[in-house]
Amino acid sequence: MRRGNLYVMSAPSGAGKNALLAELRRREPLLASTVSVTTRPPRQGERDGVDYHFWDRAGFERRVAEGCFLEWAEVHGNLYGTLKSELDRCLDNGGDVILELDVQGMRSLKRLHPGAVSIFLAPPSLEELERRLRGRGTNDEADIALRLRNARLEMAAMGEFDHVVVNDTIDRAAAEMIKILAARRNEARTQPCGKQETEHQEP
Repeated sequence: MRRGNLYVMSAPSGAGKNALLAELRRREPLLASTVSVTTRPPRQGERDGVDYHFWDRAGFERRVAEGCFLEWAEVHGNLYGTLKSELDRCLDNGGDVILELDVQGMRSLKRLHPGAVSIFLAPPSLEELERRLRGRGTNDEADIALRLRNARLEMAAMGEFDHVVVNDTIDRAAAEMIKILAARRNEARTQPCGKQETEHQEP
């Protein structure tokens, strides 16, 4: 069976990453979704093993010590992470996986998986990013200022990525993403047998 391809996407808050990924999954049947682990309690309607794997903090920290996570982070007092076994399950079943990580997470992932394709999703401009953040109606001035400051730092690292996609419209950005996915699949087909499997490196 064809082994799936691994991609990592980073984007500033407000760049439209979630909307773009939802559109990609609608258009691309080969895209698989990994199920992340979290220590936060389930929200109404969420199902264990479908939306997240819901673990207690002690169990999560034990798996961190055992090296079970590809990446993990603490966000707003809760732990979130991607299991190595979950990623391998998706890739071994032939699914292509797009992991959503920050710039630091992308760097860590590329050390483990040098063959992963990195994509930075950029807003058309910082002015447009600010307009989108204000349009949410959920961020106060201090939060908007923090997100814009972080966006400048993240955009300064765009040169480290294999591809930069500007999300001016979802339709155009999705079309560009599909071209990137297709190019990687074509490249993988021409690789000698077994090359993809050797790209994963243990730390």
